[in-house]
Amino acid sequence: MATTTAAQRRAQAKVEYDAFLAQCPSRALLDRIADKWVTLVLAALRSDGSPQFGADCAGQPRPMRYSELSRLLAGVSQKMLTQTLRSLERDGLITRTVEPTVPVTVTYELTDLGHSLHQMMRGLKTWAETHMDDVLANRAAYDNHVA
Repeated sequence: MATTTAAQRRAQAKVEYDAFLAQCPSRALLDRIADKWVTLVLAALRSDGSPQFGADCAGQPRPMRYSELSRLLAGVSQKMLTQTLRSLERDGLITRTVEPTVPVTVTYELTDLGHSLHQMMRGLKTWAETHMDDVLANRAAYDNHVA
């Protein structure tokens, strides 16, 4: 009976990832990246940082401070933004850099892995903004039909 190394077991598990299976780790990752705040943080970290309505988040990648993200993401609580940033850092999608200034400066930036996900997240954000009128019309039609 042949033994397998840890690297071989990981490689075999990677081949077998299937998010349709309840115990697959990719399902937990999908759950994380499907969160609205994750989508918006990833889109924001690639933006020019301007808080105007309809910002396309297509600027050059750049680090952003916590306060910039907080201003840009209207409605996010301090607790939720902190939790979202920590989870993204843990997953390797962003990096957190602390500069020993007074006061301390903390910036967040997309990693290469985060950049690879950014394009799809930006697409989701754009799709939602582009098709919102259609969705609202469909909701109204459905509600009138059901009522």
